[in-house]
Amino acid sequence: MSKSALVFGASGVTGWSFINELLHDYPKPNTWSAVHALTNRPLSQSQSQWPDDARLNIVSGIDLLQGSQEELEAEMKEKIKKIEEVTHVYYLAYKAGTDMQKELEEAVSMFKRATIAVDKLSNKLEFVVLQTGAKMYGCHLLENHPTDYLHVPHAESQPRLKAPYHDMLFYHPQLDWLSAFAASKLWTWIDTRPDIIIGFVPNQNFYSLATVLGIYLSLFRQVEGEGAECPFPGTEASWKALSNDSSSDMIARQTIHLSLVLGTETKGQGYNVADERAPSSWSKKWPIITDYFGLKGVGPPKKGEEIRKYIKSHMDVWEKLEKEKGLQSGHADSDRTFPGFEYFLMTQFDFDRQYDMTKMYGTGFEEERGTGYAWGLVFDRMRKAKIIP
Repeated sequence: MSKSALVFGASGVTGWSFINELLHDYPKPNTWSAVHALTNRPLSQSQSQWPDDARLNIVSGIDLLQGSQEELEAEMKEKIKKIEEVTHVYYLAYKAGTDMQKELEEAVSMFKRATIAVDKLSNKLEFVVLQTGAKMYGCHLLENHPTDYLHVPHAESQPRLKAPYHDMLFYHPQLDWLSAFAASKLWTWIDTRPDIIIGFVPNQNFYSLATVLGIYLSLFRQVEGEGAECPFPGTEASWKALSNDSSSDMIARQTIHLSLVLGTETKGQGYNVADERAPSSWSKKWPIITDYFGLKGVGPPKKGEEIRKYIKSHMDVWEKLEKEKGLQSGHADSDRTFPGFEYFLMTQFDFDRQYDMTKMYGTGFEEERGTGYAWGLVFDRMRKAKIIP
């Protein structure tokens, strides 16, 4: 048990699964001696739904933007017991915002300060992972996404976004800084690139599509009845578009695998992470997802009702359901949910953006997960946590 993991952003939609997989001894028993879960907001072990494990150290309240570098390092040394033994850092922290310039500056600063601190405090550091994403391929630019030099299937060897889009994405200054900082270090680093992340979160989250769909489909069944037809809440184009789901469990497993098998010759490389080699579409996934809730998933109507609008218009039904089933309150229409993000994801991503998964599966990783299994695990956890009935 020679490895010690430190996860920044542990309660987020990706981070939760990292802690869960590590505590369930992925990839094999006797690998991890300590698992440090850093969260910005307070989170107890019982709230977290993680195993009650002596190796787990939940550390809440460290603000990566507050105080001097020396003060941050002192706080981390005090709160993260045996930080000097940390071997693997998985950086998944993200501070959402609507001011793009401020978001960029804060994202870069948070990552710099965190990495400098761990590099100083642990001389056993072996591997650092920075999670980036599909924005590396311009997917967030929607109708402006470049198709001349970035094309599907998206491979890690493709060039960066060109100006002006290059300068608007905080991944680039994060990666440039890390490349320079780590050049003389003995530890290795990579970046991982999921698409839309499908995962469980124990508390409210800005961008959890699975949480929103779990609540929406539970409510839809309650209002419309079991067996009702449930139209896809998107467009005809997004219904057909190809992409690769990135469930948080598979992101965690693939990333942990990479961090344990890659050598120094891979320093600075990027890796696509996703559930399967082959892409899929909502036309294939929607009937499978809705079936979990006893509904019949069908294609998009000519004019459908937005998910958020539907939830808001039936909040009285949901609140009654919360009381009858003893559910947690505050998830269905939380202030922490970014307004309209689910509409954005279900309607605006109406173009093929599938990944080339050759590089990931060329490292010895073999597991694949289909829609029913990947999404079903998330909904099972939401039920266990009393978020949905």
